[in-house]
Amino acid sequence: MSGTEESLVEADPLAAELDSADPPALLDVRWRLAGPPGREDHAAGHLPGAVFVDLDAALCGPPGAAGRHPLPDPAALQAALRAAGVRAGHPVVVYDGGDGLGAARAWWTLRWAGHRPVRVLHGGFPAWVAAGLPVSTDVPTPAPGDVTVRPGGLPVLDAAAAAALAAAGDGTLLDVRAAARFRGEHEPVDPVAGHVPGAVNLPAGEYVGPDGRFPSGAALRERFAAAGVADAAAVGAYCGSGVTAAQAVLALHLAGRPDAALYVGSWSNWVADPSRPVATGG
Repeated sequence: MSGTEESLVEADPLAAELDSADPPALLDVRWRLAGPPGREDHAAGHLPGAVFVDLDAALCGPPGAAGRHPLPDPAALQAALRAAGVRAGHPVVVYDGGDGLGAARAWWTLRWAGHRPVRVLHGGFPAWVAAGLPVSTDVPTPAPGDVTVRPGGLPVLDAAAAAALAAAGDGTLLDVRAAARFRGEHEPVDPVAGHVPGAVNLPAGEYVGPDGRFPSGAALRERFAAAGVADAAAVGAYCGSGVTAAQAVLALHLAGRPDAALYVGSWSNWVADPSRPVATGG
């Protein structure tokens, strides 16, 4: 199975799976960086059988020094996934409002938690609607799941490891925020502007479309290689709080780099310690 087949699913094949005798668990993780959770969007219409899961409350820990979207408590995550009907070894499909961010972080979190059979609906809810597939307002009542959360399924960077990777001559730490934020010219969210010294800027818009759709694996490999990602060298990614960077890790998986690490705390964790150095400029 290719990285794409393992990580993404298109709307029509998903519809066929949902009509099968044993459909995948379906999680609606619509989310906004600034604004209310996607629960109201879910109530207005969702994929049939989809359960809404709040990215901030269920899939991440509370914000603080560890970052705005830190790792969740494993026990709390397990309870949330079981309540959503996630079963051990059973496929899960996650989707969002179309930018691919919430779904990618949900994909990453489940994979980190040791649940490997999880895919993202490519293009999210808009792709489902565009395909003319049915939308429901029914409130699903899934049977409780039995998934066990086992952290460590995907590699994670803390601040020290991110700094070491950025400083290494043979590795690449990707900063996937907008270029102006990387250079320190503009910082709309965090209290300090700039980037981790030694990081390389590759804004998310250069490898994924605004509709949350990825180009081919070959095209992604070319784009990451142009940014300095070498086949045999370590690679990690960060952003403001570990959501957009989770999408970068998904893109790296599609490009054939399942070893890509996520700096979960990202910039919001880095600047929580004033002793950490900050670089500006290009």
